[in-house]
Amino acid sequence: MPSLWVDADACPRVAREIIVRAAERTATPTWFVANHTIPLPPSKWVRALSVSHGFDAADNEIVARLAAGDLLITSDLPLAMEAIDKGAAVMTTRGEMLDRSNIRARVQMRDFMETLRASGEHTGGPKGYADTDRREFANALDRWLAKNA
Repeated sequence: MPSLWVDADACPRVAREIIVRAAERTATPTWFVANHTIPLPPSKWVRALSVSHGFDAADNEIVARLAAGDLLITSDLPLAMEAIDKGAAVMTTRGEMLDRSNIRARVQMRDFMETLRASGEHTGGPKGYADTDRREFANALDRWLAKNA
């Protein structure tokens, strides 16, 4: 059975709640990995893993433990690329699946926007997490679990 891995440092609380409910409903082993304590309800299926506060410590722990066929939930594009290279599925907290066909373009766009910001251009940040994002994520996670768990 595949496991769910969550890059929990930047995971919105509402997405975390959706993941916990889905893990319980489908009896899917789920790990929330962060460099701080993540509040989670008691569960047979859901666990928190706190790592050191070093740069990319949570990402490195996820990559070390992730297996082919698992699902990683993250918006961290370099982490997503490493997970895809290991054969894992990757989904953002907005329900978008990342794979070999779209990850490189997303990383290139992120790098381009970073260059613009470094030159003083105001590019704005990510949009807020709306009800439509919550629904898209919940539906995408349910579809993945129905197909893979």
